[in-house]
Amino acid sequence: MASTVLGVGTGVFGIAVIGWLSSIALFLLALIVTLILVFFPRASETPSPEKEVQIVDTFFIGRYVLLSVISLIFLGSLFLALVYYVLEPVYAKPLRVR
Repeated sequence: MASTVLGVGTGVFGIAVIGWLSSIALFLLALIVTLILVFFPRASETPSPEKEVQIVDTFFIGRYVLLSVISLIFLGSLFLALVYYVLEPVYAKPLRVR
């Protein structure tokens, strides 16, 4: 039989130590990632001059087709839910009770 301390076995203390060490490792990993992102920025500090961009919606028709399909599915499911609600089965009562 394994020895117990404070009513718990050695496995509980092992899990606590592993959790404590993993939290330290996670903190150090987050610190390293933060320092890398702070000291090695992705872009320069001065923005490059850009020409004016004209926004064109190339997915205009596809977006409305997708919206109409989703609307039809919603209306169909709403109709089926209404049919399921209205047409609940009514069970016959027995004529004679013995």
